[in-house]
Amino acid sequence: MNAKTKRAKQTYLAVNRRLRALGLPFFLNTWEEEVMPKAGKPYRNMQLVELSAMAYEYQTGRRYTRSIQTLYEDRAALDRVLRHEIEEAKKNADKLAKIPKAEYLAYQNTVLEAYPKFVEAKTTGRFAPVKPYLKDILAYKRKYAAWEETDTLSGYDILLDEFEEGMTAQKYDAFFGLVKQELVPFLQRVLSAQKKVHPAFSERTFPVEKQKAFCAYLGKVMLFDPAKTMMGESEHPYTNNNGNCDVRITNHFYEHDLASAIFSAIHEMGHALYELQVSDDLQGTMSGGGVSMAMHESQSRFFENIVGRSRAFWERHYPVLKEIFREELSDVSLDDFYAYINHVSAGLVRTEADELTYPLHVLIRYEMEKGMMEGTVTEENVEAVWNEKYKQYLGVDVPDAGRGVAQDMHWYSGELGYFPTYALGSAYGAQMLSAMRKDFDADAAMGEETLCTIAAWLKEHIHKFGASMPPAEIFAIACGAPFDAHYYIDHLKQKYAALCGIAP
Repeated sequence: MNAKTKRAKQTYLAVNRRLRALGLPFFLNTWEEEVMPKAGKPYRNMQLVELSAMAYEYQTGRRYTRSIQTLYEDRAALDRVLRHEIEEAKKNADKLAKIPKAEYLAYQNTVLEAYPKFVEAKTTGRFAPVKPYLKDILAYKRKYAAWEETDTLSGYDILLDEFEEGMTAQKYDAFFGLVKQELVPFLQRVLSAQKKVHPAFSERTFPVEKQKAFCAYLGKVMLFDPAKTMMGESEHPYTNNNGNCDVRITNHFYEHDLASAIFSAIHEMGHALYELQVSDDLQGTMSGGGVSMAMHESQSRFFENIVGRSRAFWERHYPVLKEIFREELSDVSLDDFYAYINHVSAGLVRTEADELTYPLHVLIRYEMEKGMMEGTVTEENVEAVWNEKYKQYLGVDVPDAGRGVAQDMHWYSGELGYFPTYALGSAYGAQMLSAMRKDFDADAAMGEETLCTIAAWLKEHIHKFGASMPPAEIFAIACGAPFDAHYYIDHLKQKYAALCGIAP
């Protein structure tokens, strides 16, 4: 490495320290959003926009961009981790430079203001509070796509690539086409063959404090280290982190829905475990976190569904649940509970969906996002389009926006392109399970006192790498082969055929 490159590296690392420090208030704001005084939010938003302006100026300033350019030109002299980081930094710096500063800051303010309006829309069931914010967000995203268009990427593909590098609408169309072709007819067979759920789960209440007690127990099972983690509450559960020693999740609790909090906790702790197990060597770098959203969702969905809905997991942990809910589950057997948590139903809410219908919920959002970027789905018709698609794909009537178009925070946070990664991540997880089974008895490990055996395999094959290489490379290390959606289809068919006593 020559003297010029060394100086550039020093500059690059120094500015990144500032940028990571500027990220801390945003991390803390996310955590405090649910508990801070409402009257203080406008002033807090103004301060956060000022911090966004500072970050924008650092990232677009000549000192930083010239350091990236110098390192990029001499990237062959860099170690593997820094070389990949610089390639990503060059791409991101070039993209940010195309966004007018005033537009960028106005958008940051919009998404900050939108969140409490999303909560209002979800809790009241009325779309109106958040409608004007969606209008502004969609307008910005369409302009953003125009600013960022290249010879190889345009429109919606630009957003998809940001959440999972290399994914395009063409590739997602093929993936979801296979899902529709294979799973829609199979779903009808499952719905006709499955057994009824024990009435306890629809007729009884499950006190919130007891739910919290069991989720705390799950934290021990999921290696949710109390020295490095926190668990809070929010309307929409999420995971956030500041490095691998400060990882926080939230959950929600409904007295009439025992499964909701349990599987939200497992899902979010799957995300958390990924961040907790990123190599210490990557802390303090821009590679110190999960590599992509589909890879992140592969971890949360793997634990939520493949592990968390397995027979082996509940053979170990159902006695604890039954002890906590001694009265409520007194006449409910393990078989009853296992049937309940794997029951298939055409429902309204994505986060409460069973494993089989879940990709259809994501498909609806994917098709709508394509329409949003094309301009055929707008804030004026988004609710009607949503309701029509739920009737078409799942045969259900949507009663209100809270269980409809305002049930997820993603669009109102500006995260168009995120939703497809949930289904893709689920499919990644099925292929990871197949690879895992070649190395050890993964099914038996699901029934261990803690999930340390599975966690160790995931750390070695996925987590420790953080974002130090492209997601496709990490996936190939884990699975020994490129992604193949047929693993996902086969997993779902074999599981639900066995549950219902039908042919796959």
